[in-house]
Amino acid sequence: MSTIWLIRVICSHLVADFILQPGSWVDERRRLHFRSPRLYLHSLIAGLMALLLAGIAYWPYAAVILVTHFFIDGWKSFRPLKPVYFFIDQGLHVLVILGCWYAAFFDPGTVFQLLDRAAVNRHTWVIATAFLFLSFPAGIAIGQMTRRFSEGLPGGEGLANAGKWIGILERMLILIFMIQDQYGAIGLLITAKGLLRFSESDRQEEKTEYVLIGTLLSVLMAIVTGLVVKRLLQTI
Repeated sequence: MSTIWLIRVICSHLVADFILQPGSWVDERRRLHFRSPRLYLHSLIAGLMALLLAGIAYWPYAAVILVTHFFIDGWKSFRPLKPVYFFIDQGLHVLVILGCWYAAFFDPGTVFQLLDRAAVNRHTWVIATAFLFLSFPAGIAIGQMTRRFSEGLPGGEGLANAGKWIGILERMLILIFMIQDQYGAIGLLITAKGLLRFSESDRQEEKTEYVLIGTLLSVLMAIVTGLVVKRLLQTI
């Protein structure tokens, strides 16, 4: 029951924030801030959607969502249009929903039991460590191994920065596919990336070789890590 309740409230947030909020409302809020009538209307819609999907019995939590939604969106209206503030805004909304979920269904003892269970779960530690390794540590290692190829390229620094984030996503997707035994999806991922990379108008031979070496190193690290993780999950 508690899990379904959480999913329904998150659904209410997605509907209110992304479907029932036109772009003109956001523009008005950025101009008028807390004086914007659309801010009040949007917050009311967020509260009503939470009430509708959470249930009348949980009206105090819908009221909390309404009030906090108003102040969070009002705060965001003063911030510049940067991705970091979008994620902070959405993160605050989710934290409020999680707080309401906790208050409605849990007590401190239950939460500590769940945390203790996660802390001693060996599979959790194996998977978490693998994802951590395949994020920035693996990216830094690949960057060091391909440094001599990128230094001579025009715009090499920008290319490396873009490749860093692409590589992180690529390695994590490969690990997820391997854990789920979806090896065919790995081939599709690599093929799709290859088609996008090598269909670019800029076909400098040095750049192509640099991208290919980085891609192969990234895929190799992800596959080896995935094999190690699967072995550990079977033996511990």
